[in-house]
Amino acid sequence: MPRPHPALQRSQKAPMTRARKRLLIVGAIVLIVVLGWILALVLQPAFQRTIVITTGADGGIYRGFADRYAPLLKHEGIKLDIRSSSGSIENYQRLTDPDSTYEVGFIQSGTTNPKDTDNLQTIAAVSYEPIWVFYRGDATIDLLSQLRGKRISLGVPGSGLLNVSQVLLGYSGITSQNSTLLQMDANAAYQGLQSGRIDAAFFIGRPDADMQRTLLTSNLKLMSFAQADALVQKFPSLSKIVLPRASASVADDLPRADVTLLAATALLVSKDTLHPALLYLLLDAARTVHGGEDYFTPIGTFPNLHTQEFPISDESIRYFKSGRPFLYRYLPFWLASLIERRLLILLPFMALLIGLIQALPRTLEARMKKRLEVWYREIKALEDEVWKNFAPTRAQIAQWRDEIESIDASASQIRIPYRYFQDVYALKQAIGIVRDRIAHAAERAQK
Repeated sequence: MPRPHPALQRSQKAPMTRARKRLLIVGAIVLIVVLGWILALVLQPAFQRTIVITTGADGGIYRGFADRYAPLLKHEGIKLDIRSSSGSIENYQRLTDPDSTYEVGFIQSGTTNPKDTDNLQTIAAVSYEPIWVFYRGDATIDLLSQLRGKRISLGVPGSGLLNVSQVLLGYSGITSQNSTLLQMDANAAYQGLQSGRIDAAFFIGRPDADMQRTLLTSNLKLMSFAQADALVQKFPSLSKIVLPRASASVADDLPRADVTLLAATALLVSKDTLHPALLYLLLDAARTVHGGEDYFTPIGTFPNLHTQEFPISDESIRYFKSGRPFLYRYLPFWLASLIERRLLILLPFMALLIGLIQALPRTLEARMKKRLEVWYREIKALEDEVWKNFAPTRAQIAQWRDEIESIDASASQIRIPYRYFQDVYALKQAIGIVRDRIAHAAERAQK
């Protein structure tokens, strides 16, 4: 260890000890690791760039929605991975599976029994899904109970239509015991009606869909729900809507009267783990696709949050109240997401770091005070012994003097920062006071 320069004996710092070197090395390693971690966070992708969505049958209404979402999301750098299904019920099953890759899907209102453990959230209600009942025969049917004893197509397994049609028929007392209930897809049901193999069939879809246009311009009859208000009261997930006269064809005046229909609501639903940034993009796409005027609603009716099937996402509530958040409104999407994600990660880290920095001086001060308190307690104990002994022997006085000098020597060797030197000198003043007490006790003993 190098010796101090003779001219700097009173001010030159002592050489660095091995313990201090090890401490500095460990601190440097920790700092490098932390900086590397922060750099890795900054360089990694800001967010996922693919959304897996479960829709419905190819050519169906849900697939049509997803196909219109895809180019809008692609413009923002997001790929929409569209996967077909048998319908609303299968979509629900896919989304409730925590291990599935499906993140978003369409679910028809009234087709499921949501549970708190589903971990799903509604992004928005996006469209009405009219329920059509077409039938054969000369008689006019406006009550479902009039279908008793007939052959009726309800939809296909896994579809929301099958569930809703069974519930509606059940309200009217129609069961498999008194009627023939069949599970058929739309094309098979239409062919069955035309050939006379079935008497009535439930369909679902928008009026401008190919199947609906075919049905509305055919020789089949469309049922108007005379009990629509009562059915909606019993089945709140449905809504009452009206198809205006001549909506299918003005030239042929089809239909020839306003038709009262029931409609489910198409819900855009996601797992509650979906990144908020992606949710805002989906809301923008939904507003573009569904915000226009259609047969049943004025412009701006959809998308909306008028549903209680699943919990509404916090981001959707914020979006419909004030639009996109500030960052997403004025910055490119990728940059806004990057900043938001980094802030969410770095702010807690910075708060912790600031707390540690603020706590470090107090911790150091407490450590210094504790080192001095040991000697203060030793001095106090010695002083108490001197005060209590009115007739000390020479041996006791000699012991006291040895102890106070030993304490003084130890206090002189305490290594603490300059800012705490005043505490060391306060300790030395206390040592001097006790030394004087011992001297007075020695004088009394000699008298």
